[in-house]
Amino acid sequence: MVAQLDRLGEPVIVVLDAGEPPFAEHVEVIVASRRGRDAADDEIVALLEARGAEGARVVTSDAELARRVRALGADVEGAGGFRRRLDELG
Repeated sequence: MVAQLDRLGEPVIVVLDAGEPPFAEHVEVIVASRRGRDAADDEIVALLEARGAEGARVVTSDAELARRVRALGADVEGAGGFRRRLDELG
């Protein structure tokens, strides 16, 4: 999946809960700095707070994460719609 994100032609950051980050040429992969419930969600929020949320889009179907990132000024795209858009790229 991460390799498919290279095709978007836009900057992409993927945040994982755990594990070894896969290689992707044009995708920044971040592993959450802690383990446990909402680890990746908290990492996404911290990233937006540090780098700024203006112009950022978070792909999630989690209502609470969507609420948190919208409060920071980020846009939200549902995971299903994002997947369809990615599939259309081939």
